[in-house]
Amino acid sequence: MVSDFGSRRSCGALRASDEGAVVELNGWINRRRDHGGLIFVDLRDRDGITQIVFDPKQPAFADAERLRHEDVLRVNGTVRKRPIGTQNAKLPTGDIEIGVDRVDVLNRSLVPPFAVNTDDDVEENLRLEYRYLDLRRPRLQRNLTIRHRIVKAMRDYFDSREFLEIETPMLIKSTPEGARDYLVPSRIHPGSFYALPQSPQLLKQILMIAGFGRYMQIARCMRDEDLRADRQPEFTQVDVEMSFCTQDDVLEIMETCMRHVWHEVLGVHLPPFPRLSHAQALERYGTDKPDLRFGLELTDVTQIFAHTEFVVFASVVRASGAVLALRYPGGAALSRRDFDALAEIAKGHGAKGMVWVSLDAGGPKSSAAKFIDAATAELLREAVGAENGDAILLFADARGAAASVAGKMRAEIGERCSLRHPGDFAFAWVTDFPLFERDEESGLPAPAHHPFTAPGEGQWDLIDTDPMAMRAQHYDMVLNGFELGSGSIRIHKPQFQRRIFEMLGLTEEQIEQRFGFFVKALDYGAPPHGGMALGIDRIVMLAVGETSIRDVIAFPKNQMARDVMMDAPTSVPESLLRDLALRSAAPVPRPQGGAQ
Repeated sequence: MVSDFGSRRSCGALRASDEGAVVELNGWINRRRDHGGLIFVDLRDRDGITQIVFDPKQPAFADAERLRHEDVLRVNGTVRKRPIGTQNAKLPTGDIEIGVDRVDVLNRSLVPPFAVNTDDDVEENLRLEYRYLDLRRPRLQRNLTIRHRIVKAMRDYFDSREFLEIETPMLIKSTPEGARDYLVPSRIHPGSFYALPQSPQLLKQILMIAGFGRYMQIARCMRDEDLRADRQPEFTQVDVEMSFCTQDDVLEIMETCMRHVWHEVLGVHLPPFPRLSHAQALERYGTDKPDLRFGLELTDVTQIFAHTEFVVFASVVRASGAVLALRYPGGAALSRRDFDALAEIAKGHGAKGMVWVSLDAGGPKSSAAKFIDAATAELLREAVGAENGDAILLFADARGAAASVAGKMRAEIGERCSLRHPGDFAFAWVTDFPLFERDEESGLPAPAHHPFTAPGEGQWDLIDTDPMAMRAQHYDMVLNGFELGSGSIRIHKPQFQRRIFEMLGLTEEQIEQRFGFFVKALDYGAPPHGGMALGIDRIVMLAVGETSIRDVIAFPKNQMARDVMMDAPTSVPESLLRDLALRSAAPVPRPQGGAQ
């Protein structure tokens, strides 16, 4: 765009080839330097930074003396090369500067509560309270720019594969999917509620019944659940569903999508994703979302202790439990106090205890030296592939409990040994999950994924005899120890879907009340179909090397699920509650002071 004072350019666009051009720049003051004759200002916008120079001979110099950080300027001037020796190789615009002819101060700024022109650490709630300032900082500008490019690459990819992006509603029926729904009261229908979607699950399946064949959506979802670093009450996922597909078809589509995204946005070529069964993942890594950036696989050493006199291990062996070993590279350098601290971490993960064996040149040492002699230590060394200078950590418990603790400690050792580099990307598939898991409260079978997941081939016969042994056509994509998303082949025959609901203890009345619309749709020729959803927030978090999804979301909630910038949630006037036929059960604050 050309104004009366030159062509409008961004603060990251100008180069030495633009020398002599008369331009207009708009942006914020990133830095101001008074060199006792000339005033230098770094002007910043989303695109970059350009140095502008105020000369005392120009009328604009008087305005420059009153400028401060984060003031908003419009600048008109001429592009010129910087003097030899003053170039800034760190900036794309570092070979040029703007000699200012005119400056308009479009707005003044208060002194920010933290430095905006750096990525120095700032207490998170302060950052979130002043999120509009935090979002000006280089790190978040970069993160949200990459997020945009990742989402665009996804849309382009699915469009090239003939998927249609179809929006599904935000106000839907409450159909429990494992987490609590956010409910929205209806003013027009007093006493009735919509739910905000935890996912478009049933609606995308209905789109397959409707004959659309290939659906995708960048979907907003809400779940009222406890927060962690990689969780938010509202989140975004790329949601996909296909008709007439196999599990391999879905895995091929989703894997190719991620390889396309990584290549287009990050310039990284990903190799084919390895596939692990759920059982293999637990056996080798102690988790169904293993971090494959490093090895350190778990080793079952139960047989080494089959005849041990060590009471702790012997009782585990008699109870058909397991003794699992984990190699700690370089761990022989740890002191007994270090090992004690490590054992406390293991206990925090649920371990009943931890035995260690240190392999140094002077011979093995152990916290259970009375029962682990040199011969036993040598058997352990061979089993786990350890070397002199390493240590071996041992965990004994019921097999699942021992694997869970050992898997968490594997991640701890990977961090301590700097094996989990954020610039490495180790994708994998985990397949063949159980169809059911045991509900901790009722003891009854509950869906391991959701109740619309189809069992594997030949598994239906087990539903009446051994449902807990049934395997599902369910698959997870994992990256660097995080689950990016889950998917499954769906149940498409109504009689089988009803049977699963009955298996879960739902009565006919409950099935009709909660899922009647969906089961009815299955009665009208539902095709075989399946799909998947991947969490965009987690994808971007890992792509840019962050550790919290709050740093890749423009306006996240804090760890207490509050928006501290807008101060939400808040109470609302009683008149609004009356309009919705609601009454607050929260205690009314008592007035402070005066008569009560």
